[in-house]
Amino acid sequence: MEERPNNRETERLIRKSMHGSFQAFGQLIHLYQDYLYRTAYLYMKNEDDALDVVQDCILTAYEAVGGLRKPEYFRTWLTRILINCALKALQDGSRIMCMEELPEQGSGRDAHIEERCDLYHAVDRLPEQYRTVVILKYYNDMKISEISEIMDIPEGSVKSYLFRAKKELRTYLQEDYVYAE
Repeated sequence: MEERPNNRETERLIRKSMHGSFQAFGQLIHLYQDYLYRTAYLYMKNEDDALDVVQDCILTAYEAVGGLRKPEYFRTWLTRILINCALKALQDGSRIMCMEELPEQGSGRDAHIEERCDLYHAVDRLPEQYRTVVILKYYNDMKISEISEIMDIPEGSVKSYLFRAKKELRTYLQEDYVYAE
């Protein structure tokens, strides 16, 4: 689980950023850089595109941070920007890693890599809302309430999306499942 920054110090940095401090904003981004990259990578499936999405997110956030109303929602706000940047990049035709692009491994790890790739492909096939809740819940270990805030939907909808997503994933990942598009 990710180590969360000291709340008091983080809030001070957020407030300074909201008032135009480039240095404070840079320190905030440093605190969240691993989280941002991991989340972007889950959408983009390769390092270069994930880094591009993080860069777009940081630029967009810096330009808009003065409009942030409540410092306590900074992470939620930043995550929403990141997801929007990732979805825009995917719509613009950014490249997705294919099975053939993975480095070759010894036979002991091949099955594990194939299972992970099957899971990534299955998650990619989910509708956008389901994919987002799965990524935030299971890859970023967020609480239902946090996901609700990020997606701006009721907690009941988050739970419903998770239930439906898991049901679809089970279908996609059955023994006879073969990825083909």
